[in-house]
Amino acid sequence: MTENEQLQARVAAKAATTRPWGWPSLPDPVDAATVARAEAVLGFRLPPLLADLYLRIGDGGFGPEYGLLPLLDSSPSSEPAAVTQYLANRESGRKDPDWPWPEGVLPISHWGCAMYACVDCRSPQATVLLFEPNPGDPDHAWFVDAPSLTAWLHAWLDGTGWYDTLGDDLELTPWTEFRIRTAATGATRP
Repeated sequence: MTENEQLQARVAAKAATTRPWGWPSLPDPVDAATVARAEAVLGFRLPPLLADLYLRIGDGGFGPEYGLLPLLDSSPSSEPAAVTQYLANRESGRKDPDWPWPEGVLPISHWGCAMYACVDCRSPQATVLLFEPNPGDPDHAWFVDAPSLTAWLHAWLDGTGWYDTLGDDLELTPWTEFRIRTAATGATRP
C-alpha cells in the first residue's frame, strides 16, 4: 500500500466515524465524470490527492471544522460547492480589484466568518492556504496553512492543525505569492 493509499485509508476511517457540523451523513463519492466536469468548468486540473478524496471517500462532509465542501453540487449543510465558491470568488475579484482571487486557488473547506481553507492547484505539492479576510486588508489575508494537502490531512488526523492548537501565540506564515499570482494572472481574468 502506497503512502497516499495509507493516508486515504486513515481519512476514510475518520470520515466514517466523524461528522462535521451540518452534515447529517457522509455523501457518496463522486464519479470520474463529475471530476472531469469540475475540471472543465474550473479550467485546471485538481491535484491527484484531492481528486482521489472526492472519488474514493465522499463528496465533501469530512475534514476539519465544517468539512470539505462538495465538489460540484451544493451540500445538505447548505455550503456552496467548491467550484461554485471558486467562480464566485473570481467574479467578486473582477468587480472589486482590491480583493482579487488568485487563479487556481480552490476553496475546499469553510471555517466560518468568510474564512476558507484553499488548495493551490498550481503548486506541485498542492499547498493548502488559509484565506482570512476579516482584518480587512487583502495583502494580509492569505496564509500558508500547510505546505501540502498531505500535510494538511495529517494535521487533521493527528489533531495538530492550528485550529486544534489555538493560542495567543499563533502566527501563520503569510502567503507571499498572493500579489505575484494575482498580478501575473490578472485580477480580471476568470
